[in-house]
Amino acid sequence: MSRNPNSTGGCPVDHGGSSSQKSASNECPMSAGSDLLDPSNQMPVVPEQSRSPSQTAVLSTTRTVSSIPRASRYAASPSECPALDNNTNTNADDDDRWVYPSEQMFFNAMKRKNWSPTEADMQTVVPIHNAVNERCWRHILEWEKMHESECAGGPRLLRFEGKAKDLTPKARIRGWFGYQLPFDRHDWTVDRCGKPVRYVIDFYEGKKNASSPLAPSFYLDVRPALTLEGAWDRMRRLVFGS
Repeated sequence: MSRNPNSTGGCPVDHGGSSSQKSASNECPMSAGSDLLDPSNQMPVVPEQSRSPSQTAVLSTTRTVSSIPRASRYAASPSECPALDNNTNTNADDDDRWVYPSEQMFFNAMKRKNWSPTEADMQTVVPIHNAVNERCWRHILEWEKMHESECAGGPRLLRFEGKAKDLTPKARIRGWFGYQLPFDRHDWTVDRCGKPVRYVIDFYEGKKNASSPLAPSFYLDVRPALTLEGAWDRMRRLVFGS
């Protein structure tokens, strides 16, 4: 996921739902570079809602407000994945949450990343992207339940960083034993009432549904980064459960 327009990172998801969308890279297409990037998510500061020169069909520029609260320190800029754009919000509650990219923004981002998207793909890929981000956040909230007494207001997403080429120690060790490697990795940092806390997310291809073989399937391995506190949280969950 991404934070507001001043952040560093890429989208937390590999958005390739079909072969027509993928290039050789497994990196999130929303993490493409720009002359002016938001340091919290490495997205262009100004959302790209203009029609691509090679585009043959009209794409929606409507953006969906996520359920993910954003840290107030990044309250003012527009971005992409999900991104902040106060002009798209419809009420005060929306101003406090991340906003997902539109079909047009997503299409433009994939083009910048030298992928080969089709306009028709966007109606499928964008909802998948949004749904996976929501799942990531729910997993983080499960971990954060252990710290409810420290932060009555709950955590807020501060930033995320795409690290598709950097295997986590856990993923690397699993690979040594012949297990599947993740196709993407992201680090999400939440603001726990003033305290930045980093989470690591490995994205794996899930099992295919025999009745819907073309439907994308993901498995998310979300856990605290391997700091002293993160290691203690992992141990507590292992011993006592969630």
